[in-house]
Parts: sequence; C-alpha cells; structure tokens
Amino acid sequence: MQGKVCIITGASSGIGRAAARLFAENGASVVALGRNEKELKSLSEEIQANDGGTLKIQLGDVLEATQVEKIVNNCIETFGQIDVLVNAAGIILNGSIENTALEDWDKMMNINLRAVFSLMHKCVPHLTETKGNVVNVSSVAGLRAFPNVLAYCVSKAAIDQLTRCSALELAPKGVRVNAVNPGVVVTALHKRGGMPEEDYLNFLEHSKTTHPIGRVGTPEEVAELIYYLASEKASWITGATYEIDGGRAQTCAR
Repeated sequence: MQGKVCIITGASSGIGRAAARLFAENGASVVALGRNEKELKSLSEEIQANDGGTLKIQLGDVLEATQVEKIVNNCIETFGQIDVLVNAAGIILNGSIENTALEDWDKMMNINLRAVFSLMHKCVPHLTETKGNVVNVSSVAGLRAFPNVLAYCVSKAAIDQLTRCSALELAPKGVRVNAVNPGVVVTALHKRGGMPEEDYLNFLEHSKTTHPIGRVGTPEEVAELIYYLASEKASWITGATYEIDGGRAQTCAR
C-alpha cells in the first residue's frame, strides 16, 4: 500500500476503523470518513503514536451528496489521486415485512446502499486513472435470509449485486470491485441499532452456536480480507463477494 491513497467510510468504529488502521500502518494515505469526531481523533492519535502512516480524518455524512462530492474533491486536492475506496459505513434495524416502518426501510437503504453507490459514482473517474479498486462491506445477510432484519438483508443483497454489476462494467477500465460478507462481528452495529447491552451479550453467546467455527469474528479479521482484496495480490479478482463468517452461510436456519 505504499504510495496508495484510500478513502474508508465508517472509520470511527468497527470494521471501518480496523481497516483504516491496517491500511495506514502499511503505508497508505488514508482519508478516514465518519461521523464521530472523538473516535476519529482517537484513531488518528493511535496511528501517530505507532508511527503508522498518514491518516486524515474527515467528518461527513455519506447521505449528503454535496458532502460526498466535497470529500472526494478534498482527497484529490490533498493527495492527488484515489487508489482504493472501502465502503464500510452501515446500520442495522429490526423489522419484518409486517412491521418495518417505511422510515426505517428508507434509512437503511439510504445508508447501506444509496451512499455506497454515490461514493462509487464520484470516485470511479479517479479510480480509472489509477487502475484502482473498490471493496464494499456487505454481510452474510446479503447471501442468506434471516428473520426480523428484512430491510438490512435486502440492502446487503443489493450491495452484492451492485458489486457484481459495477465490476463487470469497470473491468475494461482496469478497475476492480469486490465485497466482503462478514458473519457476526464484535462491533457497535447492533447496539447502535437499538439492542440493549445485555441482549447483545446474549446474542454474541448464542452466535457461538450458529457459526460452525464456534465463535464470532473480530473487525481486524475482516480488515485483513479487505486489505488483501485491495492489494495487488488480488489483481485478478473482481466481482467477488467473499464470505468471512466462520461458516455461517453454510448452515440451515437455527
């Protein structure tokens, strides 16, 4: 990643934060985008303390088209190029076909899908110049159906198809597009979605039985796969949606 410039969304927590740290530690110039200024500053200080590389924090809302354009323009003005886009920002809310509020449906589609499309759309001209690539953070819920998270599952399935379609379209330009599909990972995602702390701990414990490998994942493990897909070692991989889920996608409903 030496000399590469990367935009990483959702960088204030979870998988996005772990990816931003890993890319910076390996020599990339990282634009770390998020909405939590305190956590972004903490990440920046952590990287500086470890002599980990260049990280520029960027407060912004991926839902705002003008902010997305500003983020991309600022990156070009500061670093002169974009080599990698990692779309890690996302939310989850509970709800079935019977009780999902339209407002919640729109919120998840806007953050989990529309914002990813918007950033890809704005970055593609610059990625074309560098023969760069995109890594989208999807979910095992994009591959399998799970009850009571209807809109989340649909949004992640759409991310997988966005990944495949854009990979096909951009391959002649030398731009690769891939996605990772994590199972349950220890992040703040579910708690931000309204799950109480005790319920979340019970959920993690139960998830040991639903993932064949016997445990849940860590953000750092997913970040390693993102890093690999963004690197030159994956130069012949595009349009892939990679399961990283302890075998969760291979199981029947439980």
